[in-house]
Order: sequence, then C-alpha cells, then structure tokens
Amino acid sequence: MELFTKGNNVKLRSHLDKFLVADDDQETIRQSRKGDTRRAVWTVEQVVDKPNLIRLRSSHGTYLTASNKPLLLGMTGEKVTQTTSLNKLMDWQTQWEPERDGFQVKLKSWCGKWMRANGGTPPWRNSVTHDEPHTSKTKNWLIWDVINVDGSDLETMSDGDDESSVSSPVSGFGSQPGSPVSVG
Repeated sequence: MELFTKGNNVKLRSHLDKFLVADDDQETIRQSRKGDTRRAVWTVEQVVDKPNLIRLRSSHGTYLTASNKPLLLGMTGEKVTQTTSLNKLMDWQTQWEPERDGFQVKLKSWCGKWMRANGGTPPWRNSVTHDEPHTSKTKNWLIWDVINVDGSDLETMSDGDDESSVSSPVSGFGSQPGSPVSVG
C-alpha cells in the first residue's frame, strides 16, 4: 500500500485528532494531542514474504503489538501495546494489515480485529485497543490518518514528556463532546 512504504516514517492520527504514541515505559500505547514528539513517529517495516502486511516500529525500537490482554475484564477490546523484540512466539502479533478507507486507513490485527482509538472517561480515555465495531456509530473509531514524516522533521522533534497527567486513568472525569465511550 502506497501509504506505507518500507523505511517510511509516519504518524497516525485518530478520529479524535490525537496521535498514536509509544510511551517511554516501552509497553504502553496511547493517544496524545501532541504529535511533535518522536514518540508519535512510527517506522514502517514490510513483513518478509507477506507483501500485504506491515510492522510499525517506534522510536524506542519497539513494535506496535495487538496483544490478547483485555483492556478491562469482561469488556471487549484487547490492548494494543509495545513489544521490545521480535521473536517467533509473538511475531504474528506485530503484523498489521492496512486497508484503505478513502484517504485514511484501518489496521487489521492478527485475529481480524481493527485497531481502535477510544475516548470518553477513564479508563477508556486515550486508550488504544483492537476490536470489532459494534455499531455503525463506532465505525469511525477504526479510521486513522497517515501523515508522512521526513528526516528533517525528525531532527526537530523533542523526546520530552507530553500530557502524562492527561493520560493518567485517574485524572479528570466527564467525556469530551463527540468523544466515544466503549460499550463493551
């Protein structure tokens, strides 16, 4: 897919106008309004012998991974996390199949579910899961803008902390207007 070419650096922006970021703990994935940090940049890698699949590597060298861990017990949607290295046991969990949706893209995980940007009140706020849309209303939660990043832009980006207080599951309640809340 021309949106994702090998070695290309991209940022992914959700329907909430937030960027997919890899936290410094090298495990957590979340959404952030600040897209000007290196944590929002993902390097595209093609999967050998599978031209329709890609991997996304963070600035930490970790891979975007569709885990089988639920975000909340009893609810649908499993966590999207970071994996520090590729190994035979988890290799397939780092593979994503991009599907064009107009000028945007949806990313399908190993189990046929779609990467989804969640919003609303904690613990859903800023979380990223892979799930199936339950209604036509939640279909937009699966769509991502792909923004190409060139090398000179990378040099000016900071590694600094961004919105750590906002992403905390205990900070502030109440949903933003138009922000989705998962209904398990």
